[in-house]
This record gives sequence, C-alpha cells and structure tokens, in this order.
Amino acid sequence: MVQYERFTLDNGLRVLVQEDQTTPLAAVNILYDVGSRDETPEKTGFAHLFEHLMFEGSANIENFDEPLQRAGGESNAFTNSDITNYYDILPAANLETAFWLESDRMLSLDINEESLELQRKVVIEEFKENYLNQPYGDVWHLISDLAYKVHPYQWPTIGKNLAHIEAFKLNDVTQFFKKFYVPNNAILVVGGSVTVDQVQSLSEKWFGGIPAGKPINRDIPFEPIQTSKRELEIVADVPGDALYKLYHMGDRNSTNFYVMDLVSDVLAQGNASLLYRRLVKELSLFTEIEAYTTGTMDAGLFIIEAKTVPGVDMKKAEKALDDELARFAETRILERELLKVKNKQESATVFSEVNILHRAMNLAYYELIGDAGLINTEMDKYLAVTEADVLLHSQQVFKPENCSTIYYYAYKK
Repeated sequence: MVQYERFTLDNGLRVLVQEDQTTPLAAVNILYDVGSRDETPEKTGFAHLFEHLMFEGSANIENFDEPLQRAGGESNAFTNSDITNYYDILPAANLETAFWLESDRMLSLDINEESLELQRKVVIEEFKENYLNQPYGDVWHLISDLAYKVHPYQWPTIGKNLAHIEAFKLNDVTQFFKKFYVPNNAILVVGGSVTVDQVQSLSEKWFGGIPAGKPINRDIPFEPIQTSKRELEIVADVPGDALYKLYHMGDRNSTNFYVMDLVSDVLAQGNASLLYRRLVKELSLFTEIEAYTTGTMDAGLFIIEAKTVPGVDMKKAEKALDDELARFAETRILERELLKVKNKQESATVFSEVNILHRAMNLAYYELIGDAGLINTEMDKYLAVTEADVLLHSQQVFKPENCSTIYYYAYKK
C-alpha cells in the first residue's frame, strides 16, 4: 500500500507527498496537463517543443541542468498526446534545489528568439532522424491520420509535419506557455526521504507566489464512431512488409481499457501468446507480431502490428489474423490464460511501485485522471475482469467496420 498526503496551494497547484525514509534520495515530479491534443490542426508540435525549451534556462538561471548536477541530481522529461512530465532525482538533503529550479522555470522561463531557433533546429533534426529517415518512421503519422478524423490524436506528439515546426513564431510559443505552464494546470509530486511538513513549506516558499493562470476551457472534439473499414497502402524502402491493424477502443478510465489491455497480452505478449503460437510458429505467416493499447485519456486505439515472412502474401496473412481475432471474439477465453496475464500485470505493478520516481510519476498521472488512489486500487480493476468481459469487449472492438488497416510494403528489388 502506497501512503501519500495531498494538499493544494492557493494558486491551484496540487501537491502530493509520498514519504519513503528507506532511501537517501528524493524524486520531484511535475506533470503539466498539456499534450499534443491541446494543439490545433494548423499549429502542431508545441507541446513537444516545450519539452526542449524548458531546459533552456530561465531569466534567472542560464542552464537548468548545471545547478542540479552540482547538487548530485539529474533530470529528464517526456511528452505525449495528453501530458508533459518533468522529473528530477537528487539527494534528499538537496531537495530545495529542485524546488528552486522547477518553480523558477514555471515562473520565469526565458523564451527568446535565440532559444526558440536553437530548439527548433533540434526538433527538426529529431523529426528527420526518427520520422523521415528511419524504416517505418512515418508509421505513427499514418496511424494517427488514418484512425482519427476529428480528434487531435490525428497527429503525433512531435507534430503533423516539418512545416509547422519551421513556422513557429515567438508570440505563439509565448502564449502557449502562458496558457498551459501555470500552477493550476500542474501537479507536483515529491517522494523519497522527505516529510509532508517539509514539502508543504518548500511548496509555499517556491511555488506559492506564482500567479494562477486563467482557467483552461478545453473544447476537444469527440471522435465519431467509425462505421466502415479504412485502408491505406504504402510502398517504401523498408526491410520487409508490415501490417498494422487499428481498432478504436475506450479511454484510460473505462472498463474497456482494462479488459483490452489484458486482451493485448493474451493475444501477443511473448512467444506463448495466442497469435504468436498460431501465426508465427504454426502457420509461419509472420516473423513477429505484437498488440498493445495506446492508453490515452480520450478514446484510444488497440493496435496490432506484424511483419510478414518474406514471400508471404500480405492479404493472405491478414486473412489468417482476422480469422484468429474473429475466433477469439466468439470463444470464451481459457481461465488459465486470463489468470496468467493478470499475474504478469500484478508483477509489473508491484515492480513499478519499488522505485520512488515511478511512484511519483504514477501518483501524478492518477491524480490527473481523477484519483491518485488508483496507485493502490487499479490492480483490482484488472483482477475483476472476467472471461465474459473479454468476450463482450472483444466483440465490440474487433469489428471489421471498427478497423483501419495499413499495408506497408517494401520496394520489390
């Protein structure tokens, strides 16, 4: 059981404290409720850009990492479609250093033409390296665009295209920062060798004086139910043919998520999984196959991706995969198969709670989606899934009209 305390500053900053006196370290995690879903179709990539800009220094501190490293700490960050998360790990004795740095860049981030241009170049190179010049690198752009027609999940976190990144204007970037990087749109979690009184005092000292931002009224469009299958064929210079099947499913808080998250493990987690045994080992149609859920705050995707064996016809392999999914959705799963993936999920959950940083990240995310207490109760939602649930939800998700398919062919040489 993970014990924690929660309080809120007058400016709206939510603070959670998780004491763990068994470690000499402290983890400081600050989650901003902003991701690529908060962008517009004409201007994408802002949230990811700020992951970089936030390390550029503030009006008071030229380099964010240097004082943290002198205090024996390290930091990093990540951005996705829903959130932007920054974290610091350092000796608990130097905890105040992290408060000073995080509060300073929230209040006084130094956004100027020079820093913008520097990080623009970094992001453009990242875009080229990871999305344009890698085999299958554009697949997330293709997946997003094919599966979503209205919701801002229709572009990946890095942005829709290079032109958007190249067109960033300083005023646009500044306004984005002022709107989203404010205390009432953030969650601070501090864990490790700390006390609640200590964290409350430091929070008031360093964050209490930062003005709250204007309330954020999100008007994110709801993605309509897909009523007919979609297909896209791509031919590119890649090592081999690949197949991507995209099914719409529920959001992160829905029962559908917990059921289908387990289903993804039953179908394709490891060499003993159903699809691997049948389609890779027995029929030799694919060299590899995996299934996973996107787990997004709004309705997400259940994705199956597979690489075909050289010489195997893509449509033939797809037919075999479709047959297996149809059979799975019509046949009650064996209890031992469901129990096996539940046990694996429980082990993964326990392991994630061992690390103070993982606990801090989980508390921040669960607080955002409505209940930090999920850190102690979410596993119950997985354990409550029944064989009948798997059957019902699989039938709802694995409908042909609910599927978008990408056929990614290699050039024939």
